[in-house]
Amino acid sequence: MKIIELILDEAQNIMGIDAISIVENPAIEENFLALKSDEIKLAEVSKDKKILMGALLIPNKPIFRTGNEGDYYIYFSKDTVQKASQLYLKNGNQNNSTLEHQHELNGLTLVESWIVEDTKFDKSRKYNLNVPVGTWMGSIKVNNDDVWNDYVKTGKVKGFSIEGFFVDKMQKPKVDMAEQKAQSLLSEIKNIIK
Repeated sequence: MKIIELILDEAQNIMGIDAISIVENPAIEENFLALKSDEIKLAEVSKDKKILMGALLIPNKPIFRTGNEGDYYIYFSKDTVQKASQLYLKNGNQNNSTLEHQHELNGLTLVESWIVEDTKFDKSRKYNLNVPVGTWMGSIKVNNDDVWNDYVKTGKVKGFSIEGFFVDKMQKPKVDMAEQKAQSLLSEIKNIIK
């Protein structure tokens, strides 16, 4: 099966991520990228402050897609994740939010952004968000009572999903996908045991 690395091509002015969407079931949609709902979790940092935290983009995570040319996987390298996170802020997109990739939202702002650098001492661990090194994490301030009451408090949204444009870079499979999933599962089990 084909594996396609998604990259930023700054020479062609490919801008990366345009917005962050809050969604009920994060999934991959045409022209938009998201991870499965069991991979992206939101931590409610503060009910009083109305802040949500979660993974925005996870590096080297194989994401299954089906297209006109058949089934394939996509992934982002650590370098692309870092560049995308920086471009998102550099381009002033921290206020760009949508609901289910369909409705623009006002009052949501990315107020904190970082790349996970340590599996033990990262802030994400405080909130039981066990993501790999290189993951782009974010905290979103929700200054929209309708969104907070109708979607966050009711559990209608459960994760973040990115919206953006990347260039495809074809890659041959380096590791069998079943083996990679097994390695990922083993790593998660080790983290739980610790």
